Amino acid sequence: MEKALWYLIAGTRGGENRARIIRLLQQRPRNANQLADNLDIGYNSVRHHLDMLEDHDVVEPGGNDYGELYFLTDRFEHHEEEFETITEHLD
Repeated sequence: MEKALWYLIAGTRGGENRARIIRLLQQRPRNANQLADNLDIGYNSVRHHLDMLEDHDVVEPGGNDYGELYFLTDRFEHHEEEFETITEHLD
């Protein structure tokens, strides 16, 4: 998980937005529309970032397809400290 977080947050374009998505999900579950509104970025961009985060087991969807909420995974929560360390290195 640590390598995946470094890759997703610090190693690729869009890492800052993925970190912002994670920060919002730390507060409470949200759907893609809510994330797009809160972050003031496009819905399609949010969906792309959520797909990447889901592929690396950082977030998981819950509920039905329409208005599906996203949650941080238990696996991510076990590595939350590493996420904090990585985000300290963002410009």
